[in-house]
Amino acid sequence: MSTPVKIGLGLVAVVVVFAALAAGLFVTVSVLQALFDPNFVDPQRVVQCSASSTCSVLWPIVFGVIFVLVIVTGFAYTTLLERKFIAWFQQRVGPNRVGPLGLLQPAADAIKLIFKEDIIPDKADKPIYYLAPLLKTVPALIVLAVVPLGPSILLPWIDGFYYVVPLGLADVNVGVLWLLAITSIGTYGITLAGWASNNKYAMLGGLRASAQMISYELSLGLAMAVPVMIVGSMSLGAIIEAQKYIHQWFVFQNPLAAGILILTLFAEVSRAPFDLVEAEQELTAGFMTEYSGMKFAMFMMAEYIGMIAVGVIVATMYFGGYHFFLVDQAPILGPIFLIGKVVLFLIFFVWARATLPRVRYDRLMALGWKVLLPLALLAVTWTAIATVIGDASGSPFVYTVVSGIFFVVVVAGGFYFLRDPEEAKTRAEEADLANDPIVTGERRGPVWTALNVVGGFVAIPFVLVEGLIRGLETVEKAGQPAKSDEKAIVPKETTGGD
Repeated sequence: MSTPVKIGLGLVAVVVVFAALAAGLFVTVSVLQALFDPNFVDPQRVVQCSASSTCSVLWPIVFGVIFVLVIVTGFAYTTLLERKFIAWFQQRVGPNRVGPLGLLQPAADAIKLIFKEDIIPDKADKPIYYLAPLLKTVPALIVLAVVPLGPSILLPWIDGFYYVVPLGLADVNVGVLWLLAITSIGTYGITLAGWASNNKYAMLGGLRASAQMISYELSLGLAMAVPVMIVGSMSLGAIIEAQKYIHQWFVFQNPLAAGILILTLFAEVSRAPFDLVEAEQELTAGFMTEYSGMKFAMFMMAEYIGMIAVGVIVATMYFGGYHFFLVDQAPILGPIFLIGKVVLFLIFFVWARATLPRVRYDRLMALGWKVLLPLALLAVTWTAIATVIGDASGSPFVYTVVSGIFFVVVVAGGFYFLRDPEEAKTRAEEADLANDPIVTGERRGPVWTALNVVGGFVAIPFVLVEGLIRGLETVEKAGQPAKSDEKAIVPKETTGGD
């Protein structure tokens, strides 16, 4: 078979594969639309869940049970994801013994912790000691109660009607305040756990948690205020709907605020490199030093559920929430896209832990007060000025231009204020030496050519002198007798004899 024929068959195969994928996608979207899109069926048979007393009572219970099961399962497999990815980053195998590809490792860990001995310090404050894990775990579970996990979908029921049900427990108009309030409660669990354990290491970990919360909550609140200013509402549903298309995501309108939110949420869930509350080199295990068994497991569950929660918060506030593409045609795709975004954020959290070392505590506090807080104020000023000018002009283009100007100013200011003059000078000198052809010996450019021409002219007298010297040496050697003749001419008186 000739080469052109092979190329033609390859192109035909590629076209057929893409056509099959497009057809499959079209059929899938059509089926999902027929099953879950409220606009796809007879309006006479569509009932809003809030208008039905039975649905309005039953659906929140059903959704709440499904939500808790999904979150708890997600927590279990987030531990496996972290262990797998850290092993991959460090060129290890990771969990692979329990179940296929190690997928049953979370179940084995749960069974181990259930039957692990529970040790309680004698002089611990028992009521608060028992309460602290709950104060850490419950807020991590209920923080997402006000976050819409997808658009409303259509569910058929046995009475012949289709019910429009929301994919969320509640979409209150103060959802951002709910997030700020509930995320702060978890810190009390850490602080009280350290205080009630009657252990100095645990106490220091609890104090670190409280100081860390105070320093980062201010920047966190300011970063969350930016989407509220853009949308004009604290409803998380309104914030998500304002980011319907990718170019409308708020991360492109104020990337500084998005970066600050991600950093502060790292500190909020005490993840590396901000895990100073449980620094094992300094505090054994920090606030968890005296906890074992299921109480220890509850703290770990709270940490990983908190990772999932902050991933949902970041996706909701700056990355479009459940919006991506085809969500309007097939609303059931919304939760799938949101889960995909959260998984990407979880991988980013694990990547940071596997890459960055733990920072020193005084530098952590300095970062919160001296760097992030001023930058958060600048981000709020950025959005405030751009929003006011955009609203006054009545043109979204003006808002985009003003926001772009602020972006350029912030980037230029960052390069100016964060640069080290001495380091820049040293790097410039090293770069000059690295590019110097005299040092590197690289044959290029007019300078190299000129140096070779001048060197050639300068070398002519030396070559002539060297040639003259060699000629004279040759003449001198020609006038001297050979070594064999010298041995033959020997005086008689030196030949011996009597």
